[in-house]
Amino acid sequence: MTIQELETQVLTLNLADKAKLISILTQTLTNGSLGIKKTPGVCGGGDACIGNTRIPVWSLVCDRRLGASDGIIIQSFPDLTAADLVNAWAYADAYPEEIEQAIREND
Repeated sequence: MTIQELETQVLTLNLADKAKLISILTQTLTNGSLGIKKTPGVCGGGDACIGNTRIPVWSLVCDRRLGASDGIIIQSFPDLTAADLVNAWAYADAYPEEIEQAIREND
């Protein structure tokens, strides 16, 4: 398969599948990103978190809305990588209702 053929197929994916693809790609490129995980009993009712951390995606979305750049967020959470943020933003874009609900519940 050529890159052009792959690009054509990627463009047909829905947001959830694109988020999953980004997670897969960042894992293979960084050898450290653990994607987004939901663990029952961790972070409330199992909110979506960065890898094996307790940093919820909804919290990072709130930071961004308050004006924090990716650089500031990474400085605030030394265990985060740029790949982790890519995963977080892709997840938030793919599951906006879930993220908004978590923000409301934690406000």
